[in-house]
Amino acid sequence: MKLFLPGPVSVRKEVLEKFLEPVIGHRSAQASEIQKTISINIQKILGTEHTIITSTSSGTGLMEGAIRSCTKKRALICSLGSFGELWYKLGLENSIETDILRSVSGEATDINKLKELLNKNDFDFVGITHNETSTGIKNDLDEFKDIIAQHSDIIWALDAVSSAGGTPINQDYYGIDIVITSSQKCLGLTPGLSFASISDKAYEKAKTVENRGHYFDFVNLYDFIKDHDFQYPSTPAISNMVSAAYQLDYIVNEEGVENRYKRHLEMSDYFKQWANKYFPVYGNPKYQSPTITAINNTNNIDFNDLNNKLMERDIMISNGYGDLINKTFRVGHMGDYTIEDMKYLTKNIEEVLGL
Repeated sequence: MKLFLPGPVSVRKEVLEKFLEPVIGHRSAQASEIQKTISINIQKILGTEHTIITSTSSGTGLMEGAIRSCTKKRALICSLGSFGELWYKLGLENSIETDILRSVSGEATDINKLKELLNKNDFDFVGITHNETSTGIKNDLDEFKDIIAQHSDIIWALDAVSSAGGTPINQDYYGIDIVITSSQKCLGLTPGLSFASISDKAYEKAKTVENRGHYFDFVNLYDFIKDHDFQYPSTPAISNMVSAAYQLDYIVNEEGVENRYKRHLEMSDYFKQWANKYFPVYGNPKYQSPTITAINNTNNIDFNDLNNKLMERDIMISNGYGDLINKTFRVGHMGDYTIEDMKYLTKNIEEVLGL
């Protein structure tokens, strides 16, 4: 089955075969070396020199850890859709005073509204959705750079779950304190791991916050890595880490991150040009994602029938999400797919729909 989903993605055979290797001790020198390799390569993918933590969880876990560990006063979430709403909910459920700046659906964050909110309120944590999988919209970090520089007292965190490894992040250039991503999307890995970069500023802030929880406590995670040679506080999914180390080495040292970004953009451009011949691509073209395309279902296609017929051909795509179910359908062009894979997909959709 070829998964053209906004995650999880199809995983290379060579990466899956790493799970067949014997399980190793998670406190061994070999485990430390594996986790060190992961950290070095995630740094290169995110464009940062900050400390990397690897978590045995989805990205949601580290999103919760970030807002809980680094908010002492009030948090603000810049939401592009359903997963911004999730981060907002995580704040409220952890008894954190949390506000949300919702974008118009299909649009990026309104920078002027963000400036107004920052001037009116005493926020000390701002979470930004970089790439929203429910709408196929990506915030342009260039629009945030000056604001981040002007509010250096705030901990700035980025949800890059569906963008890291598929488009440049350049964390240190933008002055972002925390970047969070997951294994099962652009990195081309199985679900089960998430990664976060943590600046020293975020770490020092977290030490002043009480009741940070335990499993996702950024201070505990940060300290353990420093004190125990890159290891994880509890027993991690070590086989996932072996697989991740292999794939991340491939991304950085064989394909090359710039080549990977170029390939993702080429797939996106091809697919969006194709989609616009038959349906309008959802959202403002200026902010459309290079890793996911949401298509406006203006032709009232029965999505379930389309996807069932595609699955008979060992292909799967995704319905809309949240308020956009049946109003849109979504295709992921991420991970290790190529232009040839996208052409295979469009050929099959044309045949099924009789386009």
